[in-house]
Amino acid sequence: MITLLQLYVGVLLDWRLGEPHRFHPLVGFGRLAECIDRQFPEAYPLRNRFTGLIAVGLPVGVIVGLVWMLDQILVFGTIAGVVLFYGCLGAKSLLEHAERVIDALMKADLPTAQQAVGRMVSRDVRALDEVGVARACVESVLENGNDAIFGTIFWFAVAGAPGAVAHRLINTLDSMWGYRTDRYQQFGWAAARLDDLLNWIPARLCAATYALLGDTKTALACWKRQAPAWESPNAGPVMAAGAGALQVRLGGPDVYHGEIRSRPVLGTGHEPSVEAIQRALWLVQYGMLFWLLIIALIVVGRFLSHA
Repeated sequence: MITLLQLYVGVLLDWRLGEPHRFHPLVGFGRLAECIDRQFPEAYPLRNRFTGLIAVGLPVGVIVGLVWMLDQILVFGTIAGVVLFYGCLGAKSLLEHAERVIDALMKADLPTAQQAVGRMVSRDVRALDEVGVARACVESVLENGNDAIFGTIFWFAVAGAPGAVAHRLINTLDSMWGYRTDRYQQFGWAAARLDDLLNWIPARLCAATYALLGDTKTALACWKRQAPAWESPNAGPVMAAGAGALQVRLGGPDVYHGEIRSRPVLGTGHEPSVEAIQRALWLVQYGMLFWLLIIALIVVGRFLSHA
């Protein structure tokens, strides 16, 4: 029951306050990761898999260990758990970023829309037209729905604040180091694989949620047929099911780090638009409420069964 209360209070804090503006703990951790990254030259052999594993395991292990110790301190630990969960959850932030893109597209202000979506994705946004901006935004909403919301809720429900913090720290490192470039091919391997491991179950639950709340038949068909071709084993199911649920086409070629990457097409139907972004946000928001309801029913059911 305490975990359920922490979940609900954390969600309310996120919805009311949004992400911290003065000091976001994940931004601070990102800066720490940048410092660690600079300590290792690009030349092999120092930038290898073992070094990358140490670079991930040491800071994440220390921070999660401290969070675990805080979590053991009765009332203080309960309050700290709420604050840490709130710091890990990115629901309001995702909504605000997407709404800036929607606002710019509705005003036909393409440069502002490109700038806004550039804060959500790692691809080169300068050459994107309105459809490309909408596509990038929908993809980010669907994928970050899992990374910043459903995955966080899952790991907090399973392992409390230490679980949620571990998930978000590793996800942050994956977003910084998990690229198949010369610089990160070996060094970022550990961050990418650990992120794949932690997100395997949440991603499939997230994909199932998108399918349930959207066009279920199309979503399941796209998940089965298209997800295996996607590079990421977790983003594939999430984005394929999400695209199918919304009946839009995602994926396709795009520019990352100056190179054109040929990505499989996901989903079916229309090209993405402002309406598709709005419906993607609806999927994520109502999906989160659905998860909170299911978790509440599970917790109350277990409580009554032991009463």
